Amino acid sequence: MTSFGKFIKRILLAFMLLVVAFHVLVASLLLMWKIMPINNSMFMLTHRLTGGEVTQTWVEYEDIAKSAKQAAIVSEDSKFNQHNGFDLEGIEVAMKKNEASGKASAGGSTITQQLAKNLFLTSHRSYIRKGEEAIITLMIETLWDKTRILTAYLNVAEFGNGIYGIEAAAQHYFDKSAADLDRDESALLISMLTNPKYYENNQGDRRLRNKQRIVKKRMNNAVLPAPTLPAPT
Repeated sequence: MTSFGKFIKRILLAFMLLVVAFHVLVASLLLMWKIMPINNSMFMLTHRLTGGEVTQTWVEYEDIAKSAKQAAIVSEDSKFNQHNGFDLEGIEVAMKKNEASGKASAGGSTITQQLAKNLFLTSHRSYIRKGEEAIITLMIETLWDKTRILTAYLNVAEFGNGIYGIEAAAQHYFDKSAADLDRDESALLISMLTNPKYYENNQGDRRLRNKQRIVKKRMNNAVLPAPTLPAPT
């Protein structure tokens, strides 16, 4: 083997070791976060590194209004309780929409996929990132139950510039806790997730209010995951 070939081999080996180390780190954090609050994410870290301030307070599943959980499911992932991280039908529909429009406007990502991206990746779009997102999605679905996934998602989602999590959003927009959100407020906050930084200062936007009405109308169709019961002593 030539010296150049040996160099390439070392580079490939180093890259493989980095990939393995990254996934070991992800698995370790997921195991820790299975029982502990999540107070940081890649999106929050990126915001801090660019000089921004982050507001986020973790709240448990039972301390989030039922309407907020319902709104999240009907708006972001109607088959949340039926899939293992990937909604194949939703992906197919999104692909057809993108082909018809000529641009990648529809994503078809599930709540678990969005959580994987928020926790460990960035908003930069590439095939490598989508591949990593798929791997981490499978890890999350394997290590966590649906209740934990929905709780984590609502606690790390971005609701405005530096506003992360449903508790911080409820306090910022309505001066109340996430547990006290009503149906209108929950539908509005979840509808903001498509473009939170814009909607933060454009609450009267027609598209936002239309989506709010649709989400509120569909709320009762949401099937919520059952709260996790404590292990018997």
